[in-house]
Amino acid sequence: MQRTRIIGTGFVTGEHLVKNDALAKMMDTSDEWIRERSGVEQRYYVESGTSTSDLGLRAARKALEDARVEPGEIDYIVFATMTPDHYFPGCGGILQNKLGIGTIPALDIRQQCTGFIYGLQVADALIRSGEARTVLLVGAEVHSGFMPWTKWDYLFGRGGEAPSAEERAWITRFRDRTVLFGDAGGAAVLRGEEGERGLLGFKVHSDGTRFEDLYVPACGFAQRPYVTAEDCREGRHIPEMNGREVFKLAVRRMPEVVREVCAAQRVRVQDLDLLIAHQANLRINEMVQRTLELPAEKVFNNIQKYGNTTAATIPIALDECRKAGRVREGALVCFVGLGAGFHWGAALMRA
Repeated sequence: MQRTRIIGTGFVTGEHLVKNDALAKMMDTSDEWIRERSGVEQRYYVESGTSTSDLGLRAARKALEDARVEPGEIDYIVFATMTPDHYFPGCGGILQNKLGIGTIPALDIRQQCTGFIYGLQVADALIRSGEARTVLLVGAEVHSGFMPWTKWDYLFGRGGEAPSAEERAWITRFRDRTVLFGDAGGAAVLRGEEGERGLLGFKVHSDGTRFEDLYVPACGFAQRPYVTAEDCREGRHIPEMNGREVFKLAVRRMPEVVREVCAAQRVRVQDLDLLIAHQANLRINEMVQRTLELPAEKVFNNIQKYGNTTAATIPIALDECRKAGRVREGALVCFVGLGAGFHWGAALMRA
């Protein structure tokens, strides 16, 4: 039997490490406030001019090197992001050009925090159908474009003026969201190989009933023009989030879909060797762990170091686990996530 295997991974972060105390210089918050609510201790932001496709390129090169695969061996690119370089085109074709490879297909997907899980399913389908042998899957984000401040030099400790009292009050309006996110890119190289190891199955779902619990009100074609100066003045280009409802949905749907994918493959949840969840909030993942009754050694979290990097969180976590020896041959690994849309899903893999 041919299965799709992940044969290489890699990731990169933005160039600037920003700890919670640095954000406290920009808004009314503190290291304690951020850690208590999210678990985040630090995140990385890109230098001005670094784009999502740049991060995708850097991560892709690391994954290709890890897999010992040349760029010319890639048959298909799948790029997951909610923060593309441009409204259109997507990042897939831009990445293909930056890699210097031929006119292979490049697919862009927009599943936000579940983008990498959906991308795994797409890559698996392409390989198992014979449409591709080697797929490059990338999840990358530059969330810093959402941030409601302009004094980046001051934040990065390069001089400049501190925010005024008025600016600080404006930035503080959005602190429940802005403290969560970081910039990063992760990538995986997938290839079809004979044997029982590889991706075993998926369960994915979508429900747009309450999409407004996590969305960007402006910058879309539900209005004309799709972005205005007033939108920016009022902060409608910044994500809005009903945090309480998102938390409740995540801690219900994520354990549910883990059980679903395990049942479909006739394995027990307790048979899992490793659960890699999307890194949106440490408190969510702790609740998911308790609900599934998994011991701490079977669950991996790294949101403390990177914040929420949306489509990049799972490939970053997978790469760290692989490099640390936590994904040993034959291990049963489950990926799970939930994101705006709402979309949620899980994937099961025999390493």
